Amino acid sequence: MNTPDPEILSRIGQLVDEERTLRRGHRETPLEPSALERLEQIEVQLDQCWDLLNQRRALAEYGLDPDAATLRDESTVEGYEQ
Repeated sequence: MNTPDPEILSRIGQLVDEERTLRRGHRETPLEPSALERLEQIEVQLDQCWDLLNQRRALAEYGLDPDAATLRDESTVEGYEQ
């Protein structure tokens, strides 16, 4: 996957902004099902972006091609131990 780090970081920023907007708009009321679903999608996409960025940085650190990093599927990134 050939996505430069600045593009990944920009996407992370966009997702975080969207997440904050959704949460801020529902401080006193429960989120609607569509908003909850979107928050779940955002969380997965954030995990995927961070994983991709970490892969790229690790590859570069060891002198390998960061473009060899791949976007991992939801089940992979959501299955990581914290």
